[in-house]
Amino acid sequence: MSDVVMPQMGESIVEGTITKWMKQVGDTVERDEPLFEISTDKVDSEVPSPVAGILEKILVQEGETVEINTLVAKIGDGSGGGEEEAPAEAAPASKKPSAPAPAVKAAPAATAVNGKADSASAGSGERIRSSPLVRRIAKEQKIDLAQVTGTGQGGRISKKDVEAYLKTRGSAPAASAPGSGGTLGTFRPAPAARFGNHTVEPLSTMRRKIAEHMALTMRLAPHVSTVHQIDCSGIAKARDEAKHKFLEQNGTKLTFMPFFLRASAAALKEFPELNAALDGDQVVFHKDVNIGMAVAITGGLIVPVIPAVDEKSILGLQKAVNDLAERSRDKKLKPDEVSQGTFSISNYGSYGSLFATPAINQPQSAILGLGAIHKAPVVVGDAIGIRSICLATLTFDHRIVDGALADQFMTHLKGVIENWTEPIL
Repeated sequence: MSDVVMPQMGESIVEGTITKWMKQVGDTVERDEPLFEISTDKVDSEVPSPVAGILEKILVQEGETVEINTLVAKIGDGSGGGEEEAPAEAAPASKKPSAPAPAVKAAPAATAVNGKADSASAGSGERIRSSPLVRRIAKEQKIDLAQVTGTGQGGRISKKDVEAYLKTRGSAPAASAPGSGGTLGTFRPAPAARFGNHTVEPLSTMRRKIAEHMALTMRLAPHVSTVHQIDCSGIAKARDEAKHKFLEQNGTKLTFMPFFLRASAAALKEFPELNAALDGDQVVFHKDVNIGMAVAITGGLIVPVIPAVDEKSILGLQKAVNDLAERSRDKKLKPDEVSQGTFSISNYGSYGSLFATPAINQPQSAILGLGAIHKAPVVVGDAIGIRSICLATLTFDHRIVDGALADQFMTHLKGVIENWTEPIL
């Protein structure tokens, strides 16, 4: 009988939530066939079966969150042989996962026991199973985990257990440790919202993570937005002239996104403060230009990252855009494809929006929002002409970027778009 464990989807991932079993006990499964779906703080993904056989046991149910390398299922030959085993504790990873780099410095997690990342010691020497996030919250809120009842597998203490303990203690906090990836204060009771004819359903795992991330970024960073009107008539004409041949030669449509990716990369090179992150009281300036691209998917959104944008051609960028968007919707992204972004772009214009103020994707310092490119009358010299216009918004972290610098960045980006010279084909 073969073990199926919660995979480590990247070095910074310490736990995952099973959102859906695609096979049930007794079903035949082929090697590399999708077995279950997981959600982590980085990506939603399908997990393939490591072997072919019969799914004989499911040890972790849908909606449960467990540590990496925790036994979640067993696959056998259908004979039902083998000893009955209690659910295994998380096996030590071959390499101890490091905690994600926080937006601001947080207190270190409690010391692990025997090198295992999921255990802490009570005063009696008894091992307490919990995640680094739970231990960080416990330290921040001065909770003795020995007093908390764990409802997870093997008595593991989850964030929900900590929340329940805090309610009984009567001192629920406003928020957990900054940068921990979650915030207890995000989901406050709102009994006044329940009236009349209504239904109630829990947030999906993805929606919960989005809510936590958005609450965190708005709490950490003072958001300021600046809006610039960009004349896209030049790139619209260049695209129209090249799009049929581009499709014929490359098998893919040409959109406006590669133009704005290239223009953003050029502006980021000129103004590195926008390609930076605030870590405590230090600014991290990134040499690489890795731009995240917000993609709307069923039930939420995800931000895959295009690395080294400044080194890619229009064709290379268009292929990357199409590939990442398609695999985002098919849940085929890898964890390293949604991490290490240095700047982000949100193209809400593709849904008809003309103007918005996007939220910064922590721990980055800025995000560019693109409204729909539309025909509008504008003053050209001393006359009025019809031009292709885009209202572009830069939302920035006012802790490290001032308005003058943000406007200089946008002026540079605008100049690249309005005076486009780079060949497309």
